[in-house]
Amino acid sequence: MSQVSVRAHSEAGLCTGCEHRQQQLKRELASAPFCVRKFSVMDATIAKGDHGVQNPGGQGDKPVNFQDLESILPKAVKRRVHALKRLQVQCANIESKFYEEVHELERKYSVLYQPLFDKRRDIVTGTVEPTDEECEWQSDKDEDDELAECVKEKATIEDAKKEETTPQEELKGIPEFWLTIFRSVDMLSDLLQEHDEPILKHLKDIQVKFSEPGQPMSFTLEFHFESNGYFNNTVLTKVYKMKSEPDESDPFSFEGPEIIDCEGCQIDWHKGKDVTVKTIKKKQKHKGRGTVRTVTKQVPNDSFFNFFNPAKASPDAEDEDSEFALASLASDFELGHFFRERIVPRAVLYFTGEADDSFEEEEMEEGDEEEQDDEGDEEEDDDDGDFDPKKEQPPPAECKQQ
Repeated sequence: MSQVSVRAHSEAGLCTGCEHRQQQLKRELASAPFCVRKFSVMDATIAKGDHGVQNPGGQGDKPVNFQDLESILPKAVKRRVHALKRLQVQCANIESKFYEEVHELERKYSVLYQPLFDKRRDIVTGTVEPTDEECEWQSDKDEDDELAECVKEKATIEDAKKEETTPQEELKGIPEFWLTIFRSVDMLSDLLQEHDEPILKHLKDIQVKFSEPGQPMSFTLEFHFESNGYFNNTVLTKVYKMKSEPDESDPFSFEGPEIIDCEGCQIDWHKGKDVTVKTIKKKQKHKGRGTVRTVTKQVPNDSFFNFFNPAKASPDAEDEDSEFALASLASDFELGHFFRERIVPRAVLYFTGEADDSFEEEEMEEGDEEEQDDEGDEEEDDDDGDFDPKKEQPPPAECKQQ
């Protein structure tokens, strides 16, 4: 229901336009819940001042605040609403148990997926060569049927030339499989630096491990590396701790499990190979003697491998650094979820670019909605910017208000 200003109507007196507005208010009031209709719009508005009453149940431009609605509810109705809210809390608790069982199902089925992911790793690294039968794919058959005989011969000649320059025994597995994925996916390429790429060429596999039954809900990302000249670790880990219980202070905000914290690991870098820091030289002048000396200092450096050293911040802190850390944590949680839900299960589709199509479409749809909202805002801003008191049109003659 639109906001109503009783004072404006009472001072201006009723006119043609006002009578029309009054009839409209009556129609809106008639469609409101009985408990609200029991009170007149005028009485409710006077009780609240000039701010008016918003549409009960949120059926309008602005949702009604329960405290505002509660103030005009009969006591008996208010008691029943409280009973419904207690039922809602019980629903949230049941939903929490549901998500706990979903987590257990994910853990159970991850054991079934793992042999397939292990086979994927072996093919990528060249440990195993797939059979001809395993390499058959429908698109290959379709392309062969469509190709003309001369094109086939030309392709065969070109393939033979490539084999001469790059013998098959030298080309193992799928080179730079995971690095290609990092380069292709926006969410990952934003974190990727040029000095990270030589290291990620040694990335063999990414796995997801779920917490065991009876343990706090969590999942761990494992990045498996082959021996390299950058660090001694063979596995880098990132643990994401989750919560699947309604918050006692705000149980109605519960919408399922959420990541509440994360913990990285210590990377055992080889000397001079740590890409998360860089060395800078700074000249210092002695105040007394006037001599100048050069001091070297290590400062943080942008790198994907900062992912394994997540920011820490207190949610209660208010300074800018803590706010930045909290924002970084939110992005980190989103990235961890993205690895778990998309990258690891569908790695080959991100390698070929096929998975990006569906993902980009979702992003585009969200972006289109935001752009439409922005356009609306711009139109409003333009109206404000073009406002000229001299050109302002007078109100309709039939309904002038003082």
